[in-house]
Amino acid sequence: MRIRFLLAFALIITVTIAIFSYSIQTNTESTITTFAQSGGFVGADRVVNQLSEYYEENGSWNGVMESDLPSPGEPQSQNGSQSNGQGGGQGSGQGSGQGMGMGGGHYGMGSSPGIGMVGDFTLVDADGQVIFTQNLELPANLPLESLTNAIPITANNQTVGYLVPDTTVVDLTDVVSENLSKALSEALAPTAIISATVAIIIALFLGYFLIKPVRQLSVAAQKLGQGDFSQRVPVNGTDELSQLSNTFNHMASTLQQAQESRQAMTADIAHELRTPLSIQRANLEALQDGVYPLNLENLEPIIQQNHLLTQLVEDLRTLALADSEMLTLDLQPINIHNLLTNIYENIKPQFDSASIQFRYSNNGICPDLLIDQRRITQIIHNLLQNARRHTPPSGEVAILVDCGSNSVTVTIKDTGEGIAEDALPQIFERFYRADQSRARDKGGTGLGLTIARQLAEAHQGTLTAANNPEGGAKFTLILPIRKLA
Repeated sequence: MRIRFLLAFALIITVTIAIFSYSIQTNTESTITTFAQSGGFVGADRVVNQLSEYYEENGSWNGVMESDLPSPGEPQSQNGSQSNGQGGGQGSGQGSGQGMGMGGGHYGMGSSPGIGMVGDFTLVDADGQVIFTQNLELPANLPLESLTNAIPITANNQTVGYLVPDTTVVDLTDVVSENLSKALSEALAPTAIISATVAIIIALFLGYFLIKPVRQLSVAAQKLGQGDFSQRVPVNGTDELSQLSNTFNHMASTLQQAQESRQAMTADIAHELRTPLSIQRANLEALQDGVYPLNLENLEPIIQQNHLLTQLVEDLRTLALADSEMLTLDLQPINIHNLLTNIYENIKPQFDSASIQFRYSNNGICPDLLIDQRRITQIIHNLLQNARRHTPPSGEVAILVDCGSNSVTVTIKDTGEGIAEDALPQIFERFYRADQSRARDKGGTGLGLTIARQLAEAHQGTLTAANNPEGGAKFTLILPIRKLA
């Protein structure tokens, strides 16, 4: 990872420096070549623009010698009265000893070249007629083919004249083409090497700090894959890498909790199975050794423990199906009042034998619910058996039904000791018993409430537990009213 990161940095640096060097060399060569081809004529663009404007305003070159034009190499003063030289006369054509220009205090085309110019220039019209020059060797008319390196002057989208560099100036084009590229390459090479070296050193430092959290994540992920779910990585900042670290920590925490739950569940299952198996074995050995006579009375404890084992296995199977979302429901339109009435009548004798008052009430007619009758019956039975075990004689257990527009609420409450506040968050956990001293043959498998909530959620409903203000516990089952297909 680190090597690839550095290689990517090196590639970016190399491409950037190559493009930068090529751009500098190309632009420099183009600029100097243009300068050389124009005879070293600096500031020509300003003169050409003003000559073009003059022609557009006057329609000809007449009077251009008397116009107030600045030197190409010297900025024009604000009042336009600065003179760079004194002309010996005015007019067009080939000049005499001092050239042709405009005197009188205004700068026209004088005898001295402008500041920044290597040589003089010549102004000719579109047909090659010389209007102004300081080169005494030039003829009055220049052939158009000789104006190859001249700077055209346009007005109204037409070429109206040319600005011709001094032909006596050394032609730099060949010098530029032969030596400039080599000189620029030699000048840019050390700069490129130094820049690349500095950039790579910076990339090494940046790479170390940028790759460090990735390396930490990699090491932690490797240890996590080996089963060490305690691995966490530091989180610094809010960037994408920090978000990835947060996600990893959350995943590791979830896996650790799942592992702890699985280990605890395995231990709980082993404990739950060991108790009834130990009782069965002790009774069977007593019968085998003749300690107890072999009769129905002595076989009854063995049968009870077998029933408990069967129930535990069935509960575990139900939980496994619910966890894997493979629990199938036989959904049918069921009248909730009829269902609860049948449960009430079937289980009422158990409450009567325990001297517990048992009642059922509803607030009106509810629509049929799309539910699995067997599974809902299992939920209600689990809740009622739990209420019966925790309600003392002369206490009361009630089933209350409230029909709303979108859901049906079934509340089962008792007048027992209630649920300890610290036990409420864990009441639906597997094998959890609020009263740890309660015997398992009287306290069930410890999975009843867990299964009840799983079955409620499988029906897209909810099951919650709370304490009554008047005392006792209260379980609330809410089932949605769904349209029948």
